[in-house]
Amino acid sequence: MARIAPLAPPYEADVERALRKWMPPGVAHEPLALFRLLQLHPELASRMRVLGAGLLAHGELPALDREIVIARVTARCGCRYEWGVHAAVFAPVVGLTPEQLEATVSGDSRHPVWSERHGALIRAVDELHDTATVSGETWAALAEHFPAPELVEFLVLAGWYRTIATVANGAALEEEPWAVPYPGR
Repeated sequence: MARIAPLAPPYEADVERALRKWMPPGVAHEPLALFRLLQLHPELASRMRVLGAGLLAHGELPALDREIVIARVTARCGCRYEWGVHAAVFAPVVGLTPEQLEATVSGDSRHPVWSERHGALIRAVDELHDTATVSGETWAALAEHFPAPELVEFLVLAGWYRTIATVANGAALEEEPWAVPYPGR
């Protein structure tokens, strides 16, 4: 059970409008528990939505790279909630395979499912998770594959999803019923 109960329907009109902004057009299911939790603080939620939506819909990182970073960050944080949502919604669209998803949880940067480019991303996420920095060697490997704007975006993306994982884990959000189950359950 969540430590802070997300909002539940029926919603007031302004809350309904705000929640629908978080969700893609035409989605039939209820807004995510994370969004309903954040909407308890409408001002904060509106500021967070802009950055989150910008990273997902307007980023320069290729979508597959973005989802590898998100899956690895949330896996390293033990955030079953956000990992499962992205595995269900975004992974199939960007071509992230079930084997790669599994490797974001149980593998390392040398796992055979990763290209050199994706291995560098995994290694960088791991270093950020463990030390809040990236070694010179790993940074050089990233810089071989990503221009400066994408490197900046990578750092923001990794930090953003660490924040999201902290919120979801700290509030003990229950996994969405339609989310991909976290490996090793």
